Amino acid sequence: MALKKLGQNFLIDEDVAKREIKYCNITKDDVVLEIGPGKGILTALLAKRARKVIAIEIDERFIDDIKKNLPKNVLLICADVLKVDFKTLPKFNKIVSNLPYQISSPITFKFLEYDFSQAILIYQKEFADRMVARVGSKNYSRLSVGIYYKARCEIVETVPKTCFDPQPKVESCIVNLLPRTFHPFSVSNEDFFFELTRELFNHRRKKIKNILQKTYGVDCEEIPDKDKRVEELTPEQIGKLSNTLLEIQHR
Repeated sequence: MALKKLGQNFLIDEDVAKREIKYCNITKDDVVLEIGPGKGILTALLAKRARKVIAIEIDERFIDDIKKNLPKNVLLICADVLKVDFKTLPKFNKIVSNLPYQISSPITFKFLEYDFSQAILIYQKEFADRMVARVGSKNYSRLSVGIYYKARCEIVETVPKTCFDPQPKVESCIVNLLPRTFHPFSVSNEDFFFELTRELFNHRRKKIKNILQKTYGVDCEEIPDKDKRVEELTPEQIGKLSNTLLEIQHR
């Protein structure tokens, strides 16, 4: 039985799993990380194509069942992936996972702190839409900005609810995530850039100048786009705003 508190919706359509592997172009040179193998449908297929699979499962109930038919090239770890230091694992270069929806944001940004070449991931459709949203759209958010800064992101397929057990209330999407070698714009302090982005989107209906005056106590005369709202700013403009604000604070 799936546990709602763990966000479990198990993929039961093998064809979808096969397409995930195809999208990621898995070969015998690849070491692949899988999060939440559950009943192991994707794990078994990955093991046939990859040199090694590292599967991390938080739910102890599935460990014994997975072990029964576990290929020799699969390393199965029972742990909370958000607490796992990826540097302690064998080095992996690709990620293929049907992610528990409730950890979508923290695990994605944890991935992007690690050096890998490609990830093929299944997300809830609403979350995937926010990942790729462009400025001015209803789905544009701090997630959109953060992902754009860190990676190239593309929705490659919508997955019907019927492909999962239990069926989720919404459709899902397969997303192709490619970490950027170089960021598309420069920020002088990444931590501050992400902090500012979060603050702006937490008050997305307010004008930029009102947020900055209240939160950072700055004179906004030098601030570009101060009369706009954050949903009107491109990621590049938010990056420029971050740099300008830091310059003002350091004077």
